[in-house]
Amino acid sequence: MSITRRLLGKAALGLAGAALLMQGTALAADKPAPFDKPGVKIALVRYLSTGDFFQAYLSGVEAQAKALGVDLRVLDSRQDAALQADMVDQAIALGVQGIIIQHGLTESMKDAAQRAVDAGIKVVAFDVNVENPKIPQIEQSDKDLAKLALEQAVKDNGDSWKAGYVYVAGIAPLDRRNETWVDVKKKYSGIDEVAMFGTLDNPIANSVANQARSVLQAHPDIKVMFAPYDEFAKGVKIAVDEAGLNKGIKIYSADISTSDIAAMREPDSAWAATAATNPAVVGQVSVRALAQLLAGEDPGHNVIVPPTLITQKELVDKDIKNMEDLSAKLPQFAHADVAMPAWMPNPNAK
Repeated sequence: MSITRRLLGKAALGLAGAALLMQGTALAADKPAPFDKPGVKIALVRYLSTGDFFQAYLSGVEAQAKALGVDLRVLDSRQDAALQADMVDQAIALGVQGIIIQHGLTESMKDAAQRAVDAGIKVVAFDVNVENPKIPQIEQSDKDLAKLALEQAVKDNGDSWKAGYVYVAGIAPLDRRNETWVDVKKKYSGIDEVAMFGTLDNPIANSVANQARSVLQAHPDIKVMFAPYDEFAKGVKIAVDEAGLNKGIKIYSADISTSDIAAMREPDSAWAATAATNPAVVGQVSVRALAQLLAGEDPGHNVIVPPTLITQKELVDKDIKNMEDLSAKLPQFAHADVAMPAWMPNPNAK
């Protein structure tokens, strides 16, 4: 049998294909069980979904789930606490191996989370305290978020001013941010909270704006608005702009999105600074922490994503116009090396 160039070519292609197959097998083997085989199913059970933050969070969850090769089911209760608890039971019935509980109320989610654990399902919770030592808490370091924003408020305005404060009790991240606000008021006795208001009624920004209009009429001497959630800040900004007070009031917030950046960059915008983590990164970390549990690893009980201070001046000086610019020009915002074992695929890798 003579060996022709065509036969050599076929042999080379066969060897290359075998090498690629072996390489793919090796890569799959690098992932621990159950991720070494297809068919892992997880669920995201959501309480809050309105606003850019939650859309970006979802995109991060989806990106990391795709990188891991898992089947993701998204269940959205749209701020219905009872329905969210029922959706945990739906996820259990679907036969998922892991559940991410995203926001919610402790009283409605505590028992539901325990039912999932009792069913042998791994659970992580983002920004909801389910009071369960077996369930890791994914956090944005909410106290640090509030601290960064409030330190900037003191830097910009001194330590004596009238303040309006937007707050809704019972939501874990807002409660943690509130603890910092209480501490700051104790530290700086000249900060006078003259009004507290807030709502999570949809659409949140418009509902908060309705409240803020009344607050500004009743307290025209307010100089600082602390609105530690960007939908709150949007609502306050609407009311401040309508009242023509944008040059006399400064708004400090938490969280960030492309629309927030545009609002902060407006000429004479009252929105002075925000402290934020990248919500897409937080979504990725949520999936990674759950994946570690499924692989028999311990991500820790408190999985904390560090925040970044973002000022209006920085956005303008660095010509940051959107979230892509923010990630490119503030690298610490683009990726968090949290819940990132060596075998974990990075959806941000290029």
